Amino acid sequence: MSRQLPADCLSEIFEYLDDDRITLRSCLLVNHTYCEVSVRILWRNVLNFQYIRHKLFLKYVPLSIISTLIACLPNESKDLLHKNGIYISTPTSKPPLFNYPSFCKYLSVDKIDQIIEQVLQKQPQSITSGSFNYNKYLLSQEILKMFMKQISSLKSLNYCSFGSVYSKKVQSIMFTYLPEAKNCLIDLKEFNCSSDIYSEFFFQISQICHNIQFLTIDLEEVISDGLTDLISLQNNLKSISLHSWDRDGTGIITSSLAKSSLTLTKLKIEAYYTPLSFISMFINLQELILSLESEDSFDDFNQLQYVIFPKLKILKLLCTISRVEMLIKFLETNGKNLMEFSVNYYHDNLLNLAIAEFCPNLKKLSIIFMKNELETLKLILNKCQYLENFNICGDRYLNSEEFLKILVKYLPKNFYELEINFYITYEGLEEFFINWKNRIPQKSLSLIITNYKNVNLNTLIEKYIKLGVIKKFKLK
Repeated sequence: MSRQLPADCLSEIFEYLDDDRITLRSCLLVNHTYCEVSVRILWRNVLNFQYIRHKLFLKYVPLSIISTLIACLPNESKDLLHKNGIYISTPTSKPPLFNYPSFCKYLSVDKIDQIIEQVLQKQPQSITSGSFNYNKYLLSQEILKMFMKQISSLKSLNYCSFGSVYSKKVQSIMFTYLPEAKNCLIDLKEFNCSSDIYSEFFFQISQICHNIQFLTIDLEEVISDGLTDLISLQNNLKSISLHSWDRDGTGIITSSLAKSSLTLTKLKIEAYYTPLSFISMFINLQELILSLESEDSFDDFNQLQYVIFPKLKILKLLCTISRVEMLIKFLETNGKNLMEFSVNYYHDNLLNLAIAEFCPNLKKLSIIFMKNELETLKLILNKCQYLENFNICGDRYLNSEEFLKILVKYLPKNFYELEINFYITYEGLEEFFINWKNRIPQKSLSLIITNYKNVNLNTLIEKYIKLGVIKKFKLK
């Protein structure tokens, strides 16, 4: 007699398949228990499918999602759609097997808008521009109303317009005013939004949501009333990402972050220009990411170079550093605790030397080397004995064969992941694999190579995968 794993065990196993949608869909066909467990995971974030350039995929997936949601709508909503000439076939004439909307924990308002527009555009009936916009609004309204009623506790809400008019019709739907919205949104943990959403939305959600932990804001030209209130009313904000290409974008809301000065552990800023001095109040930061377009922005770093962030583990500077001496001083103050450090613009050898001197506990490092810095490379690898992941960029004059020889000889024993972003020869790469195979102890590599063109590369990689030298390989 065959025995079947209980549903809770299957659920724990299927969680490992969260990114493997093909396998999860196969589980739908095994039996009722497998189907019930896998469908909950598939629909938990059903709108987070990746668009790929395949006509059948682009046609099928949005229509499949919308038709299933329409099948789950209450009769009054279906009648309203029919009265307005909206007829979209459902998977079956029978009631749905599951209450699919109730499984959703991640909701994207703008993605709903996009797939509804795509589905309506492919409908056979000919409709005018005005009636098309109204139909899109009507269908979005009924689906959002259903989500508010059926989702018991939403975890993530995405409501971004990305500076376009693409989602403006959805933004006028007042779904937060529904009585059921409070139960649905009260435990919201993650919120992504544009600053120009209508003010009433921010006022309403500020009354409901006080426990948002992860907040991402796209700061547009318009900053709606209520956004600063939403920020200041959060009780345990842990992470905030600010995206602004307006010179004064971030400055408008930084004062509202004062309440979160002790709880915030991650800060990411992508902007053309923004003052950086306000960062000093977040003394419990564990991760800081700066991506600034204007070189003048980093001049404001002079107020941060002496600030101690005792818990800072990750520092990523995806911008031009106008005054490298300020960053070196910052590393002198905070480098000992860093476990990950990234810079993607070359400055000078002084910075790489400072990494060796002040950052001994790094596990992940992403930096740039020039042709005359091979001795500095040796120094870093000798000092950073906990290094596990190394992302290396180099100029075209870098001696790749010599560089790879140094890596084999000096990389610490626990190292396992290498990303190479400079020109390497086939012969140099093969010699590197041979030398790595002879390392004691030998640990299989996860290898990423950028812009490498050689017809024999796949054969070489397959050979050293079989020999256990390479565990994973990716060509960018």
